[in-house]
Amino acid sequence: MKFLKRTNKKFDYKPRYYKGEGNPYEIQHKLDAYRTSTGANKNLKATLFQAIEELKSSKGKGVNKTIAFLILVLTFIFLYIIDFDLSIFIPS
Repeated sequence: MKFLKRTNKKFDYKPRYYKGEGNPYEIQHKLDAYRTSTGANKNLKATLFQAIEELKSSKGKGVNKTIAFLILVLTFIFLYIIDFDLSIFIPS
């Protein structure tokens, strides 16, 4: 299967004025160096638990209360629009 492993051996471009380290054409997200949840491909469960641990370990950077309140209000508005019966949550 030689046709699947094709590389261009005739053209090896090196930038003329680049004096840095590494590949200047490598695309990497700005915040990947600071996150622990980005890395090797793991299953969804391991990624979720690692993201929760990262959220717990961040000092002073908890969930913004305004955003949590806004999400709660929008959820109730959505439930009202679709005519969801909220009385199932109230004991009678």
